[in-house]
Formats: sequence, C-alpha cells, structure tokens
Amino acid sequence: VQLQASGGGLVQPGGSLRLSCAAPGFTLDYYGIGWFRQAPGKEREGVSCISLGDGTTYYVDSVKGRFTISRDNAKNTVYLQMNNLRPEDTAAYYCATGGPCSTPAAYLDYWGQGTQVTVSS
Repeated sequence: VQLQASGGGLVQPGGSLRLSCAAPGFTLDYYGIGWFRQAPGKEREGVSCISLGDGTTYYVDSVKGRFTISRDNAKNTVYLQMNNLRPEDTAAYYCATGGPCSTPAAYLDYWGQGTQVTVSS
C-alpha cells in the first residue's frame, strides 16, 4: 500500500487548507485512514480518522468543529479540510493506515510522506 499525501502549505491564521491522501488500489473497507501530525519537539498526535467502510469519523478535541475528514471511494482518496487554522496547527501532517481507526499509530504499517502545514502571519 502506498499513500501519497499532499496539500500542505503556508497559510495565515484563520485560513484554510485541504490535505489529500491518495491510496491507489486500496479498498479494504474494514480499515480506516487517519491523519497524524508532528510538530518539532512534540509527540506525534492523531488528528482524525475515517472508516473506509461506513464513513465513521473521529477527531481529536482540538480540531473538532474546524477540521473535516472525508473520503472519495471512487478516487481512493481521503481528504482533510482544515478551516480556521491556528498557529498551533503548524506541523508535518501524515496519513496512515494498517487497521481500523482504533489501531494505535505504532501498529500502522503504511504511512504517506509528510506534508508541511505552517500557520503564520
């Protein structure tokens, strides 16, 4: 499984970005695809996850109401729409899979390359 993350960039506080995670040919609907982020000097943090089968979504509290995860099964792509971005959202963002959304990050076998999100004025 190869995951291809894209969509990061530099944005001002309050701005928006949409991250994409393409998973060509990946169709295991009992798996989830999650987004994680890691800022310099900080632990990796799970941000959001979507179950590929029934579309159930999960969010860390700090992004609820601002971020929306979605999937396009026809394109084998998961999106993370990020609105009202804050400086504390600055991090490298990674998508990953390898089990259902309940799977701890340490047990996920497949990771995309990071895409940098920088929120700064």
